[in-house]
Amino acid sequence: RAVNYRHAYHAGNFADVVKHATLALVLDHLRAKDKPIAVLDTHAGIGRYDLQAIEAEKTGEYRDGILRVIDRPHPALAPYLGVVADMNPGRPTPRLYPGSPELIVRLTRPADRIHLAELHPEDAAMLAAAYRGDPRVSVVHQDGYIALKALLPPEPRRGLVLIDPPFEVTNEFERLARGLRHAHRRFATGIYVLWYPIKDRPPVAAFHKDLAESGIRRVLTAELLLRPDNDPERLNGCGLVVVNPPWQLDATLEDLYGWLRDRFGASKSGRATVRMLVPE
Repeated sequence: RAVNYRHAYHAGNFADVVKHATLALVLDHLRAKDKPIAVLDTHAGIGRYDLQAIEAEKTGEYRDGILRVIDRPHPALAPYLGVVADMNPGRPTPRLYPGSPELIVRLTRPADRIHLAELHPEDAAMLAAAYRGDPRVSVVHQDGYIALKALLPPEPRRGLVLIDPPFEVTNEFERLARGLRHAHRRFATGIYVLWYPIKDRPPVAAFHKDLAESGIRRVLTAELLLRPDNDPERLNGCGLVVVNPPWQLDATLEDLYGWLRDRFGASKSGRATVRMLVPE
């Protein structure tokens, strides 16, 4: 894929809140048991972001994202907002924002193993520098879909795979479904979290059909739509696919996403939808 996507412009936006809050809930579930876990983040970015940097200020997307959920937060945001608070001691408004690697690093334990893949050369170098001091973390400068083949199954064989591509190429949904099928064959017991944008409905519907026909069981979809899903030029919402979701995650997300829909000021056609796409 092209390597011109930089997440710094979008850090802390509504889609980040949805994705990172959900990721934190899954990590919280995994660390409830003593057994160590392995986590693979296929499109890792730089790890952490400065919301006062030129890129973030240029779009200001974080103002309609993280800043809207800090006051009187939903209880399910606790693991996620705990990390944000730890990164910003004494600051009521966060300046530093955790990307998925930072959440993973802070919500895992000494015996856990973390693999971070990033294709953008500068971003991969920054990522490696950020976590050089952490013996649990390995960073590879690699395409995320290749990392799925190279790094699975992980050791230990319990854990989480986050697949969060930038959706710069037109066939990203097909690549995402194909990547999941390959990965699941290697590591069927892992929890998979896949993020996707919602602009207009047909590509999403085709993606869901692809997953439903993949033979993979226990596939949950959770979507937050802020505007009608009929404009291919605009990010109108986002969704997550969770394979092997933790017990009761569906009920938690239904409540949380409904709360987020209201907090983010969704239009009348905004909605939160959580359903099992493929059951047991």
